[in-house]
Amino acid sequence: MAIGVDTTAQPFAHLQAQNAVLYRQVLTVFVRAKQRFAVHLRPEDVLGELGAGQSLETVRAALDQLGAWGNLRADPDTGRVTTVEDFHRARYLYQLSPEGYAAEQAIAAYEEAVGRRGALQSVALSDIAGQLRALLLIAEETAAGGQPDAAKTHLLMMSLVDRFTGLADNAQAFMASLRRTIDFVDADVAAFLAYKELLISYLERFIADLANQGAEIAALAGRIEAVGVEPLLVVVARREAADAVPGQEPDAGQRPSAGWHGAAGAERDALRAWRHRWAGLRDWFVSAETSRPSQARLLRTAAIGAIRQLLGAVAAINERRTGRSDRSADFRRLALWFAETPDDPAAHRLWHTAFGLSAARHLSVTAETLAAVREQPVPAVTPWARGPRLEISPRLRRTGSYERRGSPNRVIDRSEQRRALAERVRREAEQTASARAALATPGPIPLSALTALDPVEFRLFLQLLGDALAGCGPDWSEVSTTTSDGTMAVRLCRVDDAPLVRLVTADGVLTGPEHVIEIIDLAAATESGDPAGPVASADGVGLAGVGR
Repeated sequence: MAIGVDTTAQPFAHLQAQNAVLYRQVLTVFVRAKQRFAVHLRPEDVLGELGAGQSLETVRAALDQLGAWGNLRADPDTGRVTTVEDFHRARYLYQLSPEGYAAEQAIAAYEEAVGRRGALQSVALSDIAGQLRALLLIAEETAAGGQPDAAKTHLLMMSLVDRFTGLADNAQAFMASLRRTIDFVDADVAAFLAYKELLISYLERFIADLANQGAEIAALAGRIEAVGVEPLLVVVARREAADAVPGQEPDAGQRPSAGWHGAAGAERDALRAWRHRWAGLRDWFVSAETSRPSQARLLRTAAIGAIRQLLGAVAAINERRTGRSDRSADFRRLALWFAETPDDPAAHRLWHTAFGLSAARHLSVTAETLAAVREQPVPAVTPWARGPRLEISPRLRRTGSYERRGSPNRVIDRSEQRRALAERVRREAEQTASARAALATPGPIPLSALTALDPVEFRLFLQLLGDALAGCGPDWSEVSTTTSDGTMAVRLCRVDDAPLVRLVTADGVLTGPEHVIEIIDLAAATESGDPAGPVASADGVGLAGVGR
């Protein structure tokens, strides 16, 4: 615990208080007074600095609260006591406490670091190159057997480190402020457009200087290391260790300080620090032999990317200014395009083009999951939370992709399968055409006359009979309909007091009351050019008019 520090003080508590703005204004008055070498301030003095809008009682309450937190120190004001009543009345002089002043310095440093814009210091690159050239001369003299000037080497290294630290910190701050400027370009478009040309020129000039000077700095650092940088670092560390303050003897369990180890320990610590600084300077300009690029290259890449972002922001601003789009008009135009599409495939292509939606190919499952779903189907109304878990490929879970690394799989020749499928489609079409021709009747015939039906003909007959019965009403006597593909027409007439008939086929026996049925092969009639149209029903409506 440090001596003389009030551990009960809370100098940062006012930042989250209800009247934080007033507390900051009051403390700012005391900071300015300390800069003017004013020691104490009375409440009236603080009120005069704050100006109109505050009362004396409000200022006194703020001063008392800041004193309770430890930001201010209150001393009795006895300079204006003239009566006994004035002596007993509480009057105080206020000044910043050590804790309060330290807190103000910390807040000022924080605000400066956050609001710092930084700069790309091209001049610093030239200074670093010049200092490295001077350091190279000293290293060459030392390698030749000479003794380096300790004071000159130390000052040169200190100047080099300070210049490099300023360059790195300013570049980092500038790039951060530039990203904030691009992100909030909409807040002040006019100001952004006013200086964007200057900003782009500024970035281009720094990129060119960094490419040229950075290459020279990297070459100089390499030459210094080749000649020998370690003797220079030892000289600088020995000179710093000469001014090290001796440390006190450590207590039991404490780690000894550098001073307790003596001059050798201080020199060792200083040499370790200087090696670290030189490594940082070298890594900032020199890329490693591995894939890790140098900080200078990364900064150059970031600057080039910032120029692209600036140009993109300007293009977006110009686009918003020149062509304002009406979304409702766009959707109406899109609806008109959908209405004008000739078929469904064209509408699907328009949908994918307009909205950029594609098939969810990543939602694929394994063969085991598909087999389980076929064995135990899941109803479509089942919620996702209650449905079975989806098993995905282990490669997808591990790598995020179904494709394995390495050479791609060989392309499989599926021409034989395509020929087999085409042959199967051709055979099915021939069987269907043969079944239609076999089922076509020369005119109305009894249902019992349909005998010797093979399985293909029987399945087609069941479809025709189902279509006809689906169009029957409560008091129907005759119904006519066509199939959904328009290839066949069927007329079915009911027979009063009809006996039961049985149609025996290879697939089973069909039993039902007798009907009069007429089946017409419309596809064959169309191919032969038969002008006879659809068969008229009893109520004068064509077959197509009673279809499903």
